[in-house]
Amino acid sequence: MTTNKIDCLILACGNTLREDDGVGPWLAAWAEERFHNDTRVHVIARQQWTPDLAEGIAQAESVLFIDCSVELPPGALRITQVEPSMPVQGLATHHQGAAELLALTRDLYDSLPSRAQLLTIGAGSTDLREGFSTAVMTVLPQATSALDETVQHLLAASAPSQRSQR
Repeated sequence: MTTNKIDCLILACGNTLREDDGVGPWLAAWAEERFHNDTRVHVIARQQWTPDLAEGIAQAESVLFIDCSVELPPGALRITQVEPSMPVQGLATHHQGAAELLALTRDLYDSLPSRAQLLTIGAGSTDLREGFSTAVMTVLPQATSALDETVQHLLAASAPSQRSQR
């Protein structure tokens, strides 16, 4: 593992063939374009979060996870702080969530980002088709704005003057 820290790692997950489940990869593509000239930001989009992502998380000063949720009302937008989950026996690879990835990072690399947040959008539909439900389409401008503001906040918190005070 290298010791170069990434100021802000964006980890998005979702399946673009499952309607609103594709909002994570869509927002990751938006972030990739928005921050393409900013070497402090690294974006990764996957169909699901897997244990191999723990190494990148260990190298990050901050991480922003992006996903959809069927537990939120369709089109609802939420940004929450993420803490590592409690240790569990065995290694599950199919349902790896943000908290589980943080715990795995802590356990494997004895390292955690200074800040970890989760941007979640409520899914209206996860049917087998491309595109988004009306509820998710309506919230996309707010979601891109929230993503941008969150990354800017995380970058400001990772500024060199902040690092030297730790």
